[in-house]
Amino acid sequence: MTRGTATLEARIRELAAAYRPLAVEILREAVRIPHDYVDRPVEQGGDPRCGLSNHEGPRLEYLRRMLVEHACVARPEDASFDDYGNLVWTVHDPEDGIEPARKKVIYMDGHTDTVAALREQWHEKLGGMDPYLGVTDWSRVDKGALRDSLGYLPPEDEWDYMVFGRGVADQLGGVVAQMIATKILLELRPLGALRGAIVRSIATAAEEDNDGGGPMFFMNQGLAGAPPERIPDAVILSEGTGDSAKGAVGIYRGQRGRMQIEVEVIGRSCHGSMPWEGLNPLEYGARIIVEAREQYDAREGFKEHDFLGHGTRTASWARLETPSDCAVPDAFVWRFDRRLTVGETPEDALAAIEGLPAVAKARADGLTVHVRVPRYEEPTWKGYTPGNPMIYWGWLTPEDHPAIEAARRAYADVVSPLVPADSPQTGGALRKECRVDRWIFSTDGVGFIVPADPAERGYEVPESKGWIRVGDVVHPPMFGCGPGIEQNTHKIGEAMDSRELMCAIAFLAAFPSRFVQGG
Repeated sequence: MTRGTATLEARIRELAAAYRPLAVEILREAVRIPHDYVDRPVEQGGDPRCGLSNHEGPRLEYLRRMLVEHACVARPEDASFDDYGNLVWTVHDPEDGIEPARKKVIYMDGHTDTVAALREQWHEKLGGMDPYLGVTDWSRVDKGALRDSLGYLPPEDEWDYMVFGRGVADQLGGVVAQMIATKILLELRPLGALRGAIVRSIATAAEEDNDGGGPMFFMNQGLAGAPPERIPDAVILSEGTGDSAKGAVGIYRGQRGRMQIEVEVIGRSCHGSMPWEGLNPLEYGARIIVEAREQYDAREGFKEHDFLGHGTRTASWARLETPSDCAVPDAFVWRFDRRLTVGETPEDALAAIEGLPAVAKARADGLTVHVRVPRYEEPTWKGYTPGNPMIYWGWLTPEDHPAIEAARRAYADVVSPLVPADSPQTGGALRKECRVDRWIFSTDGVGFIVPADPAERGYEVPESKGWIRVGDVVHPPMFGCGPGIEQNTHKIGEAMDSRELMCAIAFLAAFPSRFVQGG
């Protein structure tokens, strides 16, 4: 290690620690913003869905202002919105003497939407806590209920480090880490932090509803005809990489794919007092759901992968069309959330539902049954309609890939020294040693997968970029490193430790120079 590199890494650690309060301040405000809209009448500018998928506008506008105000970009015009509604900002060193086409291009990605806040449940179950305002009155907080709700919390005497609120762990903390990391990269240009690198950071929209929709947009449209300096050599996903048992802030190099399977059963409605006059789609549909559950419990037709885990399926959403509660319904529609591991295909997943005996029985008795993949047609906050099938491919970056090797080194350089020697290094606490693992849930990574054929995707990918081919698709080397424990996400009392935020910031700021140097 050269003296210059050691100095750079020391400064990254110092600045990550120094800017932790700023990161927490930005994060808390990003979480709070929907509070200004959800209870205000629509005619007065309110939005009851503010902060959810396709309703991120106020939050994203705030984040762009913070990028400029806190010098996370060199110029205001370096941060802008694309037609989809993603916030995109770029940092580089124009004076490093290296041609743009020869630089390593690193994408950082995090989503800005959240799941529903469930505000009343926060108040009822936890007392003095609110999903937008965080802790409002510690004296009223039911600490036992808080611990029971979450996958991991540190000892109570360390709760001053915690940030509470909807989205802190999934994934607003990661987006803020990206912001502060680019601020540090710009400040440390004289030490070589950006030498030979272009960092393109994205805060995406509508990930919770449509995994990877934001990356799909710029990978399939934004890169059409792009030169090498816009095509990624590596993608870092800032989704939370903590586990309640294995530790916080890991390096995650893969995830299963997922898809939505929609089943519609159409029957014949009639008065509830004489059900023999109708064909009840709810009752027939219930049989299909039960059979599907039994098939999954027996693991019939589900594959297992030694790293990513086995495929899963569960009923996740439903809609009943009925004239009243004293009638046989007209139609019953529901969806299965199907997680796809290596070796499983959407076609096979659909065929498994089609082949259920309960489906054949419903059709034989005169009901209509449709099994299909829905398309995502909800317009984003910028009015763009994606229209993509709700199939989201899994991915896996080999452990010996140069991007993973560089990630390990970056962790050792700047994260390990930030972890106190007396850290318990158990449960969901920070670990000194880098942990390479995988996500249980899905991330924006699914959106970076494109056709292997350049004619289909509209641009060439130089071999030097080391993209990974799987069958008829390719994707850039991807991995994740972000604050947040997976088992704390989507929970009442959602929480994130700001020490994780500091470590993620340091990692993101250290990776570009380490990657350029070849790990």
